[in-house]
Amino acid sequence: MKTICIFNQKGGVGKTTTNINLCSGLAMMGYKVLAIDIDPQGNTTSGLGFDKTSLKYSIYDILTSSDVKISDAIIQSQLVDNLYLIPANMDLAGAEVEMIESKDREKILKEKLKEYDTEFDFIFIDCPPSLGILTLNALTACDSVIIPIQCEFYALEGVGQLINTINLVRKSLNKDLEVEGVIMTMYDSRTNLCNEVFKEVKNYFKDKVYNTKIPRNIRLAEAPSFGLPILLYDDKCRGAEAYDKLTKEFIKRQEVK
Repeated sequence: MKTICIFNQKGGVGKTTTNINLCSGLAMMGYKVLAIDIDPQGNTTSGLGFDKTSLKYSIYDILTSSDVKISDAIIQSQLVDNLYLIPANMDLAGAEVEMIESKDREKILKEKLKEYDTEFDFIFIDCPPSLGILTLNALTACDSVIIPIQCEFYALEGVGQLINTINLVRKSLNKDLEVEGVIMTMYDSRTNLCNEVFKEVKNYFKDKVYNTKIPRNIRLAEAPSFGLPILLYDDKCRGAEAYDKLTKEFIKRQEVK
C-alpha cells in the first residue's frame, strides 16, 4: 500500500482534478484505491458524485473524534468499481481550531490509518491550498507527494516555498517523505511561456516531472459539476486522453521503483 498526498500551497493548480482522475483511472485499471478529501471545500467529494449534505461521517469526524474509525467514514463509489472515498464537507473548516488542543495533532490521520486493516493498493489525499493542521496531517501520513504545477509565470515563484515546506515536514514529522512526481497542468504547447515554465520546472525537479502534461480543456473543467471523472464524462476529449496517459505513466514508474 502506498499513500500519496496531492499538494501545492497555491490554489487553482489542478490538485482536485488530478486527485479525482488519477484515483478513478487507477480504479478502472483494477487497483483498489481510497481517495481522502481533506479540503473543507469538499471538491473531490462532489466531483466523484457524492452529496456533501447527506454524509453520516466525514474526515472531520475522523480527525476530531477518537470514537470514529477510518472504516466508519469510507463510502464506496457507485460509478467506479474499486474506488472508495473518505469525504469532506464544510464541517472540516472548524476542525483546525478543534484540533489545536489535541496531543500530536499533526499525526491524528497517520495513527487512524495505521489502525485500519483493509489493504488498498493506493491512498490519495487531496489537500487544501494552505499549510495548516489539515495539510500537515496529510503530509505526515503519506509516503510521497505529487505536485501539480500550473504552467504560468507565478508557478515558479512558489516552487522554492513548496520544497521548503516539504523539507520542514521531513525534518520534524515525516523523515521518509519523498516527492513522487510533478505534473504540469493547464499546459498549452503553443505558448512560449508554457514551454519556458516546463523547462524551468524540469531543470529543478529533473526526472520527477511526468512526461504527460495536462492540457487546458473545457470538458475537463466541466466534468466535476456532473460528479463524474473525465473518463466517464467524455473519454474521447484531450483531457481524458492526458489523464489516461498519466495514470499509465504513474503505474509504469511504480514498477520501476
